[in-house]
Amino acid sequence: MSIIPTSYDDWKHCITVSCGIPLTPSFVQARIAALSDASDFHTKKFIESWGQVHHAQTLAWFEQAARELSA
Repeated sequence: MSIIPTSYDDWKHCITVSCGIPLTPSFVQARIAALSDASDFHTKKFIESWGQVHHAQTLAWFEQAARELSA
């Protein structure tokens, strides 16, 4: 696995196993809200560090996690 996740499964493993953060509905919704806010300080730093493409992919993975949680 790369340091930068390249698939949803890699990303989910990174969050839940490597970082030990449970993907709870409240956590996922908070991250979606922050990543969707272009004026959010941390979102700006994320984009500066990782780029627009990775930002968009990460937001999509959080949205996928939200769909899984609501199913």
